[in-house]
Amino acid sequence: MSREPSKHSSPAPLDEALGRHREELKKLFPIPSPKPKPRKPNRAAGTALLLAVATGVLAWLNPAYKSESFSTAIGERRAVALDDGSRLLLDSGSHVDISWHVRSRQVDLRSGQVLFDVSEALYRPFLVSAGSTRVQVLGTRFNVRRLDDDNVRVTLARGRVEVDGASTAQSPVFLTPGQQVDSIRGQLQPVAQVDASTAMAWQEDRIVFEQTPLGEAVSLLRQYRQAPILLSDPSLATLKVTGVFEAHSTDMLLDLLPTILPVAVNRQADGVVQIQGRPIRK
Repeated sequence: MSREPSKHSSPAPLDEALGRHREELKKLFPIPSPKPKPRKPNRAAGTALLLAVATGVLAWLNPAYKSESFSTAIGERRAVALDDGSRLLLDSGSHVDISWHVRSRQVDLRSGQVLFDVSEALYRPFLVSAGSTRVQVLGTRFNVRRLDDDNVRVTLARGRVEVDGASTAQSPVFLTPGQQVDSIRGQLQPVAQVDASTAMAWQEDRIVFEQTPLGEAVSLLRQYRQAPILLSDPSLATLKVTGVFEAHSTDMLLDLLPTILPVAVNRQADGVVQIQGRPIRK
């Protein structure tokens, strides 16, 4: 009959061997370090992280935080000083909508023409839209005119601007002072060298035509007159006009047209003016 070992009997031979070689076994089979206990979340750190993420999202989305509109009546000219130090001069019959964004300043030229003198802001570019044409600047002086619904002319006096049309097949063009580009229905035309002061003479109440097609001249004159000006024959649009005229005296210019070009100007009772062709006398 077997006996149960006494609680106070000597250690088993295996335990004795482990005891004698404990240090050597620790070196051969090191005990892994205990894993640190998870720390309780830091509310302040979490709040800071959320704010950082929110700020990043807002910057990426570029939301608008303020908007304003400015316009001029026929025959009116208006100077506007913006909060960022930029200055706008609106010509007769012009309208702009301005929206202030986190990462940009954006202007939509709805009609007419505007002379822009933009304050520099490296991280907030100044963007001008006119139909399907886009102009981007950092700080410069330039003129944008809507010739009609989707025909736009950009003239640069100082600085550098990027002009982009609607076509993805066309690369944007970069203008330097004294250059001008037309965008015809979103298609950028070749860049031209011009006298910027002449192109911006309207700010001094002068209209300067230099071999300007009559169609383009009439488009500009419509901006200074309440009643319509009509061309009875589309072929008349290619006739060229040259001269310096007062912007507030468009009717005087219309009266002068028959002495400059082979046209007749007929005035109707409602103020509408119709320009018709007339035979050239030999």
